[in-house]
Amino acid sequence: MNDNAATPKQEHEPGTHPNWPAPILTSGPIAWIRDNLFSSPFNVILTLLALWVLWIIIPPIINWVFIEAIWSATDRKDCWAQMSEPEAGACWAFIQSRLSLFIYGFYPEAERWRVNLCFVMLVLFLLPILWDKCPGRKYLLWYCIAFPFIAAWLLIGGFGLTPVPTNEFGGIMLTFIIGVTGIFFSLPIGVALALGRISSMPALSTLCVIFIEFIRGVPLIALLFVASTMLNYFLPPGTTFDLLMRVLIMVTLFSAAYIAEVVRGGLQAMPRGQYEAADALGLTYWQAARLIILPQALKISIPGIVNTFIGLYKDTTLVIIIGMLDPLGIGRAALADAEWAGLAREVYLFIAVFFFLCCFGMSRYSLYLEKKLHTGH
Repeated sequence: MNDNAATPKQEHEPGTHPNWPAPILTSGPIAWIRDNLFSSPFNVILTLLALWVLWIIIPPIINWVFIEAIWSATDRKDCWAQMSEPEAGACWAFIQSRLSLFIYGFYPEAERWRVNLCFVMLVLFLLPILWDKCPGRKYLLWYCIAFPFIAAWLLIGGFGLTPVPTNEFGGIMLTFIIGVTGIFFSLPIGVALALGRISSMPALSTLCVIFIEFIRGVPLIALLFVASTMLNYFLPPGTTFDLLMRVLIMVTLFSAAYIAEVVRGGLQAMPRGQYEAADALGLTYWQAARLIILPQALKISIPGIVNTFIGLYKDTTLVIIIGMLDPLGIGRAALADAEWAGLAREVYLFIAVFFFLCCFGMSRYSLYLEKKLHTGH
């Protein structure tokens, strides 16, 4: 029997042929697996070895974190009593019982609505900055400028609000305060330092070089010690300077010095023709910097800037050295409770996941910006 008779050949007029999908072996998940995981004998061995390692590691982790985990208990012994065997799973009841402490620190419970309001305002602060198609973005940017000062008034109090001393700040709230303040103020300061360092004015350039090299040559922990202990020696007698404010200043200046070097690298990567084009258009120095030079330099510097911000955010845990209780400090203090002693794994995993989610979000947004601003295609 003729095969052509059994399967009639389909013919299409020119320009009317349907768009059929590519063969399954040349595109799609199967093709990706074949090309990336089983493309050679060596890759096959590595893939099978990786699958074996994951099979050994992942099931016990899932069992400890989820299956055997206990979410409600009165103390550590009660937690372990509910498991098939002691320490067979995570005791998340400990984190749940201390969750408000991890979030607010020692902030007065009756005033925590102010912290919650600041969290909501922080989302509105980030929205017009991170989303360029935000409705009313032009006007919301003015709110972004005012947000740090409004948040400071809400958290510290005064002018109609009950004052709350900053030594009661702690937990995730303290991490956000230090991280967001450092990021918000260090970027413009760093850009100004970078422009000053490459300036043709010798005095300005020298001052910027001295500041940047000094800050970059001293560990952050040393600067925090200076802020907490030695700074008062340089102030007039009887002058009090809030510890949190000193930490915010030191963290901001430390980050600004690194941002300055990252931006300077972006400025040096600019072709000389861009400067000459700005001169040919008759632009002033500040017009050329604002409209031509800085937008391109900052685009080049996005990975380095975000990397510096991630490092700054993680370095907020160093404040535990000078007695301020961030989530890590709160966790270590909570472990001192005899009823929950021995649950360090839960504490450090919880803190690690919190920092990972924040830093991963920043890195993903950095990649989004790079793709969006990429003009070389």
